[in-house]
Amino acid sequence: MRPPHALSVADLDLGSPDGPVLSLRPAPGGPPPGPGDVYALVRLRGRPAATVLGHVPDGADPANTLAALARPRLGEARPEETLLDDAPRPGHRPVPPRASVVVATRERADQLARALDSLLDQDHPDYEIVVVDNAPVTRATEELVTGAYGDRVRYVREDTPGLAVAHNTGLAHTRAGVVAFTDDDVVADPHWLTALTAPFAADPRLGCVTGLILPARLRTPAQILLESHGGFAKGFAPRLYDPVRPPADEPLFPFTAGSFGSGANMAFRTRALEAAGGFDPATGTGTTARGGDDLYAFVAVLSAGFRLRYTADALVWHHHRESWQDVRNQAFGYGAGLTAYLTATLVRRPALLPALLARLPRGLAHARNMTASRHAEGGGVPGEHGTHTHPWPRSLSRLERRGMLYGPLGYAKARLRMRGTR
Repeated sequence: MRPPHALSVADLDLGSPDGPVLSLRPAPGGPPPGPGDVYALVRLRGRPAATVLGHVPDGADPANTLAALARPRLGEARPEETLLDDAPRPGHRPVPPRASVVVATRERADQLARALDSLLDQDHPDYEIVVVDNAPVTRATEELVTGAYGDRVRYVREDTPGLAVAHNTGLAHTRAGVVAFTDDDVVADPHWLTALTAPFAADPRLGCVTGLILPARLRTPAQILLESHGGFAKGFAPRLYDPVRPPADEPLFPFTAGSFGSGANMAFRTRALEAAGGFDPATGTGTTARGGDDLYAFVAVLSAGFRLRYTADALVWHHHRESWQDVRNQAFGYGAGLTAYLTATLVRRPALLPALLARLPRGLAHARNMTASRHAEGGGVPGEHGTHTHPWPRSLSRLERRGMLYGPLGYAKARLRMRGTR
């Protein structure tokens, strides 16, 4: 199969499903869309609603071409107000609570600067930014934050390596009732923090909110492969996860944490995350566990009795890794992080083991069906999450399985190292 060619990424805003084009912009920092193949986020009056992939011929107007492709997709979408019984109704916009934004980073000052510029351009009325410099080898991050951003961004150094450790350090330095986390390789939409934190004001039982993650670039075959299999996004329909009313379509709930969201776009009620014990320091990038810190926190908050909400209104643009080796590393890391977080959950919350065992038979059958469909050829495009233009290489599936076998061992090694450090 011939490798896919580069796509330009665009941001299209329509007045209504059948209405006029309000704007067409490239993704942050990207080239103008078209001519050629274009992957576009479609908004309805600013709110993310769908994605489309289209070819813009030479001499054609990119906005009109993409709008014509988008309108049938928007007509198929279900009305937002029918998706959640307790969702805020149109016209009711709760005032977002004061928030702290934590960005953990390590030796990527150039990417961090791009992320901080977007975070300082938020429409949220009251927030602070905390950068946690994790196990630095140079002073590049400290010099960037203290020099270029002054008192607008707080700098905190954490010498113990590991993303979860860095997140816990950020949590300890927060001064707000809601703490949001994102990564140094994203560009946040100006409305991101408001959309991510406002639901906490409307729902006192809410412990966590996650948001939409879309690709900022689709220049390499590795980036396109990742996005054609869903990337980091969880679709455009809002979703509420409630431990009192488990979702019927997720037989392993709450252990299906990968469907809740991702660590590059998440926020927690501070007291809920603290009540859940924070992040497990033996999980996450930078440890031998390789990942799973965000998944652990999602399950911990749900297990503490809080609810979790996903909203596509909270958008960040993510710079996917570009090389095949990066994708291979990610495949192994995803597998390792999955079983590492499950191991961490059962080690720290053994009372959950009977619930996991009871759900396991249906959950395994569900997983087998998903795996079988993953290798099938389909008509999907990047952004149609769950469909696949480019078959997922079996070598990557093997790496994921190897990672899953390694995960518990990696977690055990990380715990031993943490004890030695303490």
